[in-house]
Amino acid sequence: MKKYAVTLSAALGFVLWTTVNAADCVGCHKATQPNLVADWSSSKHSQNGIGCGVCHGTEHDGADNSDKARLPTAETCGMCHQQRLAEFTKGKHAAAWAAMQAMPTTHMLPMELTQGQKGCGGCHKLGLKSPAALKELKRHGSGYGNASCDACHTRHAFSKVEAQQPQACQTCHMGFDHPQWEMYSSSKHGVRALLKQSGVLPASVAAPTCQTCHMPDGDHEVRTAWGFLAVRLPLPEDDAQWKNDQTTILQALGVLDPEGKPTPRLEIVKTADVARLTQEDFDRERNKMIEICGRCHSRQFATAELQKGDAMVRQADRLLAQAIRVIAALYADGILDKPESYGYAFPDLLAFHDAPRPIEQRLFVMHLQHRMRTFQGAFHANPDYALWYGWSEMVRDLSEIEEMAQSMRARESK
Repeated sequence: MKKYAVTLSAALGFVLWTTVNAADCVGCHKATQPNLVADWSSSKHSQNGIGCGVCHGTEHDGADNSDKARLPTAETCGMCHQQRLAEFTKGKHAAAWAAMQAMPTTHMLPMELTQGQKGCGGCHKLGLKSPAALKELKRHGSGYGNASCDACHTRHAFSKVEAQQPQACQTCHMGFDHPQWEMYSSSKHGVRALLKQSGVLPASVAAPTCQTCHMPDGDHEVRTAWGFLAVRLPLPEDDAQWKNDQTTILQALGVLDPEGKPTPRLEIVKTADVARLTQEDFDRERNKMIEICGRCHSRQFATAELQKGDAMVRQADRLLAQAIRVIAALYADGILDKPESYGYAFPDLLAFHDAPRPIEQRLFVMHLQHRMRTFQGAFHANPDYALWYGWSEMVRDLSEIEEMAQSMRARESK
């Protein structure tokens, strides 16, 4: 408690020391950026006398030295919002930048698509970055939009109410391999929430938003039991087939070598926090979700529904592992040349940006799009995504991969 009081005192002191008369800033910016000023004027910051200098410093005082305006980071917000920063730092959103950089072929994308915030970087900018990384981004002309918190609390209103709406998640969580918005908004949960939001249903009804389940009570540590890749350690010992399938997938992810031993890439996966790698980690997140679901449903019902999602992961793994083995056999038999960038005789599921041939490209779509939709659709209570956009597409992917492999072998035998 004493440490917290000292830290808070220092933060308040910093606020008082750096606060400049907001009118000095507003006078210019109201003419050049009136909507920015309007947002700030509507904010809690404005109402509580938090001026521009708190976040941007006091060195910039005119049009001729705008480069001296300090750009905020998550730590800037943490001066006042210490608890939320601590929660955010422990969650998967904070690891978003590291997760993007961990992809083996991220470096092959144009700067404009990654750090330029027009592709993967447009959402993964949310992740925490080192001072050196921020300096390098600014050197390349991408110094803006790296503050993390403003991805949900849009600047300069920084509205808590805005960030609590499910639409705040929509920008990033929709589309090719992140279609959670489409799943949620067309599920019974999402339909009720949007009807409640529009006033059709009364404010008293139960209608969970994304934040209800993934940020309970405002907790900014956002995590799930299965993680982004839906793989886990330890492997299931009571199901030999599933264990074998998950091993194959982990080998194609480069986390395990052909003998089933951990590889250096496992450390990257740990850093990116995209999987639960101990039973304790998985159980902690699963029990947390059961408790959240239990606020509307019985614990028995919640547990059973989540177990159905686990079963869909198992079904999806069966199809994906079969497809991986088909392509690995082509490498082993010399019918396909294994890409030199990967050290093992498996297709690399993380190297989807440089898939060398259609058969591998089909596998990556199967993994990153259709498998994701299968298990995420199940966990988001959306049967259409789980079945038609997910599992059924995986069945078609496997049949196409097998057919392409047969054609290759037929040509090789002539």
